[in-house]
Amino acid sequence: PASTRTWEAGRVNLGRLIAGSEGTLGIVTKATVSLEEIPNTASVALLTYDDVIDAMHDVAPILEHEPAAVEVMDDVLLDLARDTAEFADVVGMLPEGTDSTLLVEFYADSDEAGKQKVANLIEDRVIDPDGTEFDPDEGSASVTEAERRATDFMEAHDADTRAKFWKMRKSGLPILLSRTTDEKHIAYIEDTAIPAENLPAYVSDFQDILDEHDTFASYYAHAGPGVLHIRPLVNTKTAEGVETFEAIADEVTDLVVKYGGSVSGEHGDGRARTQWNRKLYGDHLWNVFRDLKTAFDPDWLLNPGNICGDYDMTENLRFSPDYEFDAGFEPALNWDNDNGFEGMVELCHGCAGCRGQQSTVGGVMCPTFRAAEEEIQATRGRANMLRQAMSGGLPEDELFTDEFVDEVLDLCVGCKGCSKDCPSEVDMAKMKAEVVHEYHQRNGSSLRDKLFANIDSLSKLGSAFAPLANAATKVPGARTVMEKTVGIAKERTLPTFHSTSFVDWFESRGGASVPKAEADRKALLFPDTYTNYNHPEVGKAAVKALEAANVHVRIPDGVAGSGRPPHSKGFLDKARADAEQNVEALAPSVEEGWDIVLCEPSDAVMFQSDYLDLLSGDDVETVAANAYGVMEYVDAFRLDESLSFRPQDDSLTYHGHCHQKSTKKDHHAVGVLRRAGFEVDPLDSTCCGMSGSFGYEAEHYSMSKAIGDILEGQVAESPGDVVVAPGASCRTQLEDMDGATDDPPHPVEVL
Repeated sequence: PASTRTWEAGRVNLGRLIAGSEGTLGIVTKATVSLEEIPNTASVALLTYDDVIDAMHDVAPILEHEPAAVEVMDDVLLDLARDTAEFADVVGMLPEGTDSTLLVEFYADSDEAGKQKVANLIEDRVIDPDGTEFDPDEGSASVTEAERRATDFMEAHDADTRAKFWKMRKSGLPILLSRTTDEKHIAYIEDTAIPAENLPAYVSDFQDILDEHDTFASYYAHAGPGVLHIRPLVNTKTAEGVETFEAIADEVTDLVVKYGGSVSGEHGDGRARTQWNRKLYGDHLWNVFRDLKTAFDPDWLLNPGNICGDYDMTENLRFSPDYEFDAGFEPALNWDNDNGFEGMVELCHGCAGCRGQQSTVGGVMCPTFRAAEEEIQATRGRANMLRQAMSGGLPEDELFTDEFVDEVLDLCVGCKGCSKDCPSEVDMAKMKAEVVHEYHQRNGSSLRDKLFANIDSLSKLGSAFAPLANAATKVPGARTVMEKTVGIAKERTLPTFHSTSFVDWFESRGGASVPKAEADRKALLFPDTYTNYNHPEVGKAAVKALEAANVHVRIPDGVAGSGRPPHSKGFLDKARADAEQNVEALAPSVEEGWDIVLCEPSDAVMFQSDYLDLLSGDDVETVAANAYGVMEYVDAFRLDESLSFRPQDDSLTYHGHCHQKSTKKDHHAVGVLRRAGFEVDPLDSTCCGMSGSFGYEAEHYSMSKAIGDILEGQVAESPGDVVVAPGASCRTQLEDMDGATDDPPHPVEVL
């Protein structure tokens, strides 16, 4: 028992000895842990400072208020977070001029008690404490006599705001490792523990060491217990960088000894810190450790290098002077980051954010892992395999073999979730497009891939021969033949071709009904493949909604397909040609004040984001900046405010498209529909599993359905009467779900 004194009656609490031994003394097969009761509620104060040293001076006084947590974030972390899609909005909430922050959390029995604790802290520690949500207690301004250093404050009492602040702090590591340069914020002295009263001097001396080595670090994490995660920026790809790497650790260990701390306060010694334990503990204790190790493990079989072994921190580096990167091809896309394509391939550092389940972490990333729960189906697994293949870890040219493409990349659905949900913004969909493009260049491509890449031409043909084209697929045995010859899953519902395309309908009605001279805005409604040939009702609804809002609508001339289908199949030359034709056709009109509007979300994001990967120049930037999904367009310009809506009885369950989520544009439809009078339940959902052509492909059908099952469960739990989804693929998946009776509408059809 924990209460048993280890020297009484010959009894020894081995749990206290084994804990922290890092697997060097034995193998733990079962453990009983002590639990802390979950608090009723919590409240957070975010104090801001002019620099990190001021923040460190404030830690000890803050501890006198008995907080549950005190966490620091410095300017390096905040600046990097500001440049990420996931955290830019959160950093933008901070008071202007913020250099560093302390996140102080209190546990409380009630909301009022939590607000009181926060108010008392602010009254004591902030230079100008006026404006707290709760009046501070009398005398709280003098809880401590320390100089006030906090320049401003924010309060977070609701769960959502607290979660945003904590998510940014907890994502500190992957945010720091979002750098694509050769210099990385490496973990090797990030676990030092220093008494709170010594933190200001320790951090000041630490900065002096970094200045001597012409580098800097980020200071973040657990300021309360003095366990700062400090990560110097070092390039271990050079011999000089490795020398700096070790020298900083040596000098910082001296500081730890000087200020009465420990080199490992939380994460353990391991390969990075074991070599400093002799200096920290002295020869006598060091030898006691070794004797104890021998007593438990005479042959030194269990983690023999840890704690009292002979690990050298300069060995076993992911990036060492011997590391060489060779992609084996010239990238076809623009890579607007340090080190280009190489920087992206090397970006994943293994934080495992892509391995979270829908029910726990939400978001989009990573749908295939959530369905299969296999490492290779996570962004991390794929990214590590790409890096290994391009740095000599796998046989030469392994990257372009059928086996590599099938086993590593084939099941990536290209949802783009990782480009936003990964705190380091690893963009696996874009890397896959590069590699598959090169694979096609070397090995050719299948008939099915070519058909899907050119689906616009195929759909045009299907529409010309409708309804015969639709009837042909319903002939007994036809779907079996399609599966065996082309690989289209026979279980999947196929799109219906319409003999009258959306463009045909628009022309037959005489074009726009709102004169250009009387319109508030002018919109070029792009005829994407699905809307044009398979579901023209979506296009008709868009025209009617826009015209009701006094928008002059025109179908643009001289455009090609959006480029999304060939891009998703790795035919980047075809995608670029489509993009070039569309930019050439549309840019002059945009310069004249026209907006570009698209009904299909993946096509909208193609214009807004992927065109910038394919092309460069003012014209493509102009087109990208003025392209909108149809509901985004209505919301961005508040076009619905000029409309009147009937009272609504139905409530809606909204499944947003993963590409729009990756660009933070999925919320627009929800806002418009709510203003139209609907109750809307926006699902925190991952990719639907269709992902364009993916869900139609026979060998992918089971994975597609497994991903779809996650969405099906969320739909079943939602209180909405009607499911709406902007993505054509999403609506197909929803239509094919067990018990589904109707084809779910596009939000613009509901509008």
